[in-house]
Amino acid sequence: MRNFKIPNTYDPLPITHYPSQKAFFLSTTERNNMPLATPQVLYKEDIYYPDTDGKPMADNDFQRDCMTDLISELKIFFQEQQDVYVSGDIFIYYEKDNPNAKVAPDVFVVFGVSKQKRRIYQTWVEGKTPDVVFEIASPTTFQKDEKFKPELYQRLGIQEYFQYDPTGECMQPALRGCRLDETGQYQALIAKPFFPGGIFSLTSQQLGLELHLSQGDLKIFDPKTGTYLFTPSEEAAARQLAEKQVKNERKQKEWAQQHTKLLLEEIEQERQQKEQALKQAEQEKERDRQEKELLQQQANQLAEQLRALGINPDEIIQKTP
Repeated sequence: MRNFKIPNTYDPLPITHYPSQKAFFLSTTERNNMPLATPQVLYKEDIYYPDTDGKPMADNDFQRDCMTDLISELKIFFQEQQDVYVSGDIFIYYEKDNPNAKVAPDVFVVFGVSKQKRRIYQTWVEGKTPDVVFEIASPTTFQKDEKFKPELYQRLGIQEYFQYDPTGECMQPALRGCRLDETGQYQALIAKPFFPGGIFSLTSQQLGLELHLSQGDLKIFDPKTGTYLFTPSEEAAARQLAEKQVKNERKQKEWAQQHTKLLLEEIEQERQQKEQALKQAEQEKERDRQEKELLQQQANQLAEQLRALGINPDEIIQKTP
């Protein structure tokens, strides 16, 4: 590289330097004498990768809601795994120094990278392409999702590609999927037989989840737990329902405890009443015994007195009519 001498008087112009260089400035004369191609080389590292194209995220409510729900469901599912990144509708740049080589999947999942938030996703920076991509069909995007996207995603080595049509107007069936085979070619996934209730199912080996199409709605099923993934609104509703159930159960428990307490008090009161009645009966019996014993003592004393007078009390008893 040329050695530039910095004059005492100069018009500074900062340039991007390579890691082995120190920052320096060019004078106006030296800058004017540089060939036109040189600034392009010097500024090559300053290539701008936009994070927006000014277009809306989705064409309609159906597409937008499905995108946001699916992203939320997968984020919640992988929230404990720090090396799983779930996102959607951001630019994925797949060729260094070429801002035109980009694609913005509706939803995508990457394993083996941090889950930090990103403005854009650059494959050469992250070290890999996404593992799973979802495209939500709409009348304006369906043709591209059907023809251009599979070729691109296959070339990029994206393991699984799924398409879903929330309205059913563009695709039948409304859920499709494909997976890379050993030769790097996409092969269509075979749907499982219809489940009870008319559920159409595809399996994502990468996610470890099943994609169920039930009455036109896409539901993500976790075969390990036997439950469906929740969107934030569904999770909030389920949490409120669970809290309500806990509250009701607590009230029922409190009522049962109170009822049991009252019942035990009644039983104790009845026991005490019976015990008191038994005690009273025993006391009356004892009084009767004592009265009889007293009468017997009085009779014996009277008999002794009669005998002392020479009167046989037994004869008196026999003569008594």
